[in-house]
Amino acid sequence: MFWYHNMTKHSYNSVRTNSNQLSWEDQPSTYKNYPDSYKKYKLDMDKTEDNFLYHIAGLTAKKSYPSGEYYLRINPSAGALYPNELYFQVRGVEGIDDGVYHYEVSSSSLTLLQSISDSEGLEPYLGYKSAMKGYLFLVSAIYYRSSWKYKNRAFRYCLLDAGHLLGSIEASALLKPHALQIVYNIDREKLNRMFGFEEREWFLAGCSMAVPVRGQEVSAIEFELPYIDGSRTFEKNPLIEEAYHETMKIIQFKSCKREVKAPKFTYSTEKLQETIFTRRSQRGFQEGAITKGQFNYIMEAIHQPILSDCDEEVSVYVVLNRVLDMPLGLYKNGEYLKYGDFGHHAGYLSLEQYSLSAQGAVVFFLTSKAKNYQALYQKAGIIGHRLYIASLYLGIGCSGIGAYYDDEVNAFVENDEMVLYALAIGK
Repeated sequence: MFWYHNMTKHSYNSVRTNSNQLSWEDQPSTYKNYPDSYKKYKLDMDKTEDNFLYHIAGLTAKKSYPSGEYYLRINPSAGALYPNELYFQVRGVEGIDDGVYHYEVSSSSLTLLQSISDSEGLEPYLGYKSAMKGYLFLVSAIYYRSSWKYKNRAFRYCLLDAGHLLGSIEASALLKPHALQIVYNIDREKLNRMFGFEEREWFLAGCSMAVPVRGQEVSAIEFELPYIDGSRTFEKNPLIEEAYHETMKIIQFKSCKREVKAPKFTYSTEKLQETIFTRRSQRGFQEGAITKGQFNYIMEAIHQPILSDCDEEVSVYVVLNRVLDMPLGLYKNGEYLKYGDFGHHAGYLSLEQYSLSAQGAVVFFLTSKAKNYQALYQKAGIIGHRLYIASLYLGIGCSGIGAYYDDEVNAFVENDEMVLYALAIGK
């Protein structure tokens, strides 16, 4: 996948020579709504399960601008374009009928797409032979929502945002609490056909928050849903489609390493729930410092293992600008590499977003040389979401930065790996 990554790199010259004129009349919708002929259930926040689902992808606030009204969501997204959709199977959960659902963000409702029986379900498509009691989630991407603005680079954002949505499921699961198992080796091709996506929407990953029902084997359910438009407008992007189909090949997963160790977090449920609901992306920092204790708490949270069937190694480089009682400089996975005041340079590397990377307390650059591109990028998004949650839990602002000068970041951290994500935290 280096060919796609190399073709979508930013450089000082590329961002100045490749002007991107947006066609506002073609701006896609960020909501997918099934017709009213489908049975829908309005979420009730007084019900435990409904409250759990709302804290994954619910609307949290409305902002009004001259160009229109915009709604903020619990899960972050590059450019607030929200290319990802959430589907899930429920089995044996009190208060929710067994079936396959779509989470309708605009109305905070669940749309029943397909009922399931004791002997059939989505389990085999996620690699399970037994019936799974609980939730099986599927995350998709409607790529034009992102490519309308970000063009060829949009596949990166679809994957990072999908990782944030998986991280949002992980965070909400802690309110219950339940362990979350990420599943990348899903039957994407068959599921895409069954859900009627018609190459305009694709499944990227699944995750399980369920336990096997002993002695209850299931066969793969089959259905054919009609295509439902999820973007209003659409423009085909052959490069992104080629990248998706190349990265979905099951053969890639032969080299995957399974992570079986569960993460451990030290959040109080009440404060965590408030943190999830009030999450916002910081638009700038005021050069405030954080403490060494806060920094160590955050680093411990983001380095917790991620239960997954395809765990790829991600290197976390950290630029310390303002952490009390810690030397300035560059770190890698907690190891001190070199001393220096690199804040201004970090701001330059982040497409000159100095108010974030130069004025923030800490800047993170995530890189990797792994090959399983979809799993790798989504892991970077999960790590990014953990950074949001841990920082905001401590009252520290956070912002994801999906745009940076790729090759110059490599030169700075002195590696030739793919640069996946940048983030900044501070006050």
